[in-house]
Amino acid sequence: MAASSTPDTAPAAPAAKRDRTHYLYIAVIVAVALGITVGLVAPDLAVELKPIGTGFVNLIKMMISPIIFCTIVLGIGSVRKAAKVGAVGGIALGYFLVMSLVALAIGLVVGNILEPGTGLALTDAVKETGQAQVSAEAKDTTEFLLGIIPTTIVSAFTGGEVLQTLLVALLAGFALQAMGPAGEPVLRGVEHIQRLVFRILAMVMWAAPIGAFGAIAAVTGSAGVDALKSLAVLMLGFYITCFLFVFLVLGALLRIFAGLNILTLCKYLGREFLLILSTSSSESALPRLIAKMEHLGVSKPVVGITVPTGYSFNLDGTMIYMTMASLFIADAMGTPMSVGEQIPLLLFLLVASKGAAGVTGAGLATLAGGLQSHKPALVDGIGLIVGIDRFMSEARALTNFAGNAVATVLIGTWTKEIDKARVEQVLAGRIPFDERTLLDDGHGGHGGPAPAEADVPEPRERGGEKELAKA
Repeated sequence: MAASSTPDTAPAAPAAKRDRTHYLYIAVIVAVALGITVGLVAPDLAVELKPIGTGFVNLIKMMISPIIFCTIVLGIGSVRKAAKVGAVGGIALGYFLVMSLVALAIGLVVGNILEPGTGLALTDAVKETGQAQVSAEAKDTTEFLLGIIPTTIVSAFTGGEVLQTLLVALLAGFALQAMGPAGEPVLRGVEHIQRLVFRILAMVMWAAPIGAFGAIAAVTGSAGVDALKSLAVLMLGFYITCFLFVFLVLGALLRIFAGLNILTLCKYLGREFLLILSTSSSESALPRLIAKMEHLGVSKPVVGITVPTGYSFNLDGTMIYMTMASLFIADAMGTPMSVGEQIPLLLFLLVASKGAAGVTGAGLATLAGGLQSHKPALVDGIGLIVGIDRFMSEARALTNFAGNAVATVLIGTWTKEIDKARVEQVLAGRIPFDERTLLDDGHGGHGGPAPAEADVPEPRERGGEKELAKA
């Protein structure tokens, strides 16, 4: 049999090249320290460095649409049953809704215990700053849903809208699935494009230290020490709440349903957490999260649907932030809300956050837009937290990222689309992640784990070739 000769004829594994990317992340840490120093010593100069950080984040965002498209098309196109994809999407959306409510509830409890806004003064300048934060970009729910449909099939990529790319990729994946063997050449072409895009991303990552330096210097220089001191209670309370949410709530879910340790998963994603911390943007780590979750052993359809959708619908950190910030502002303005007033406002913000998911600086813009629509009297108080919003965005982004990583593992477990043996090997460090390509070249055809391999339509293609030969 030809199959039996395969192990003998397979080429020996090439000697592993030394991974030099750890130097890159050491450089990022040094750059962050330098950025903070510059921000404190020369704040005016530091603010001028903001375009450097913005430029790096934009380079990463440039890669998000093609990576999502390739991942979803390869995942869905190589699965035989369309119902499996629908099941993944349904479970994911249900989980996102429940976790958003849990995050809101936790923020509500902590905010009511701390009451951090009590005793702060509200000046006219602060009121004007607050009004300026109401973004004209924020959309209501109807506009948000219609906005998922791109103007053209190509504009989904040029507009940088994640959900538009998700829709086009789903349609393309289902179409290729329906084409059967005829779609295989297209799938192979998309696979080659994915390799190219991930290689470009690996090259872009070498600019991370420069981007981190510019981003953190600008944040430190613009906020200033005084703002940090006066709002330290809110910041500290928010960071502690996010920490407890990740390690107690998400950690318990991960242990109960997947049997994994949250600390081990966080260690595996350590470089992504560092990247988010230095750029204040969870989007900067989205492409790497997709690559690392596939490497971990979660199937392509689960990763391709859960991660991009989660970046719009599973914003646990943003939920906690909006809860605590709303209570802080109400207390600071001398109009504390009763629980009966808090709950409707927060449920409204839960919906509003989905409508403004694509707005730059989504946390503050969403809060301002939600308060403007539901409780306009509180908008003036937003100026109180503008100074520290960027520092709070670090915790928001880290919590959002952790929530989506855990969600991917859980949904993979619930749909039986995860290779548990591989997960153990990867988390133990026995199967290292390839930082040079961000892909597993020798793993499972289209990069999927063992559970998905049974669904790859290669047997159909061979069968089709035999039928053509007979004809």
